[in-house]
Amino acid sequence: MTTIDFYTHVADPFEVAARIIAKAHAAHGSVRVLTPDAATTDALDRRLWLQPPTSFVPHCKMDSPVAGDTPIWIGHSLEHAGPAAVLVNLHPAPPPFFSRFERLAEIVGTDDAAAAAGRERWKFYKERGYELRPHNLTGRE
Repeated sequence: MTTIDFYTHVADPFEVAARIIAKAHAAHGSVRVLTPDAATTDALDRRLWLQPPTSFVPHCKMDSPVAGDTPIWIGHSLEHAGPAAVLVNLHPAPPPFFSRFERLAEIVGTDDAAAAAGRERWKFYKERGYELRPHNLTGRE
């Protein structure tokens, strides 16, 4: 069964996503990041070129011609046919394919809409019997 970690009270979702992505890549190899839209995909792609500042995170957008040779995929497509190790969710809804992954990292921002969407995702997974591990990041970023 998929292990689900909820990172809540996240002031900078891209900062937390970048750290989780780098750590997951080192530990598990393949990582998929689900974003809500093309603008977020582009912004996170740019951010990963800059952070972490002392290392390289091998990533690309899902529609890239080199996606098959790249361990970290970023995109807003609600489909996934590639490797299934770690999924990082920045989308407000539960990913329809989350159960294919060993681990799921849910990132919940601090604004009201993000917190409400996070509570709905928590409820969705809990009702289906998943064990949820909360990580309150208030003041720890």
